[in-house]
Amino acid sequence: MNNILTLNKIAACGTDKFDKAKYTCGDNVESPVAIMVRSASMHEMELDKNTIAIARAGAGTNNIPVEKCAEDGVCVFNTPGANANAVKELVILGLLMASRKVGNALDWCKTLKGEGDEVGKKVEKGKSAFAGPEILGKTLGVVGLGAIGALVANAANALGMTIVGYDPFITEEGKKKLPEDTVIYSDLNDLYKVSDYISLHLPLNDSTKNMINKDTFTVMKDGVRIVNFARGGLVNSDALIEALGTGKAAAYVTDFPSDEVIGVDGVTAIPHLGASTPESEDNCAMMAADELIAYIEKGEIKNSVNLPNMLLDEVNGARTCVIHKDDEAVLAAIRNILGDVKTAAKKGYAYTVADIDADADALNAIDGVKKVRVIK
Repeated sequence: MNNILTLNKIAACGTDKFDKAKYTCGDNVESPVAIMVRSASMHEMELDKNTIAIARAGAGTNNIPVEKCAEDGVCVFNTPGANANAVKELVILGLLMASRKVGNALDWCKTLKGEGDEVGKKVEKGKSAFAGPEILGKTLGVVGLGAIGALVANAANALGMTIVGYDPFITEEGKKKLPEDTVIYSDLNDLYKVSDYISLHLPLNDSTKNMINKDTFTVMKDGVRIVNFARGGLVNSDALIEALGTGKAAAYVTDFPSDEVIGVDGVTAIPHLGASTPESEDNCAMMAADELIAYIEKGEIKNSVNLPNMLLDEVNGARTCVIHKDDEAVLAAIRNILGDVKTAAKKGYAYTVADIDADADALNAIDGVKKVRVIK
């Protein structure tokens, strides 16, 4: 029996995908072969020696020690695109809220309770404080043109916005998913210079942390409006507050509130609702379950963030799967035992597979091998 540990509430449509004759799912199972997680932090968690995979029901994996997992031979999956539509819809709302001061207007309307017949007059007198521009005809800079960024670009374009983008990793196939007249810049500063609105859609890492800062604000248009439904750490709070105070930035809408920005004039803070729809949670749970089942039962890898993708047929007899350092000498030693193999590498680690029942002890003895699994 394979135990699947759930660290958060996972939609039943996902956990129901596991055949009950083969799997037990729950939040208190022991020695799990795999873990399903949403937002729970795993950085201080000690993994069981039997755990071979973690599936994040969502796109971001900041709550998982991805590099350590690779070193321990644990495959980490995410579910790219499963929650993309939910986030896209909230981003479009964010663009409108960055323009029309709807949040402040709603709060002000609540203060009119009890004014009786005077409400109408006070509304007409006070509404000018919440005026803002239309998005029609404005330029939206989309930073990160993956699943969510592409959907945002198309939705905003359908509302009459001109789209410019930046993504050093975009493929030709990715370009085809964008509005036909999208301009893709190779220099992020060129995007900043022309954008009335900027929408962030990229991961938080050492190279992107504080990417919106005092220096980048100097390049942007006066009165720029920024929406951030990616990660809070992409924007430097001190620089943002200064830009809002001087008028360099007109608005900031974020799905990642922090103590520094909450209550600052010009900031609309939303409590991380991007993927909080039943449809999104269902999609993520089902995709995560499918990834784990394919990996556990036949060694297939799809949507891993620390190991290469490898599509495989069903197991016919036996299959040996090896996670190891991406090193020619290590691979050569593995080939000496497995013979003909299928192999691929990513971020310093490799995954090598052969359809034989190999000697796991001999493979584990090779320096650089992280985990060996024989599927029968």
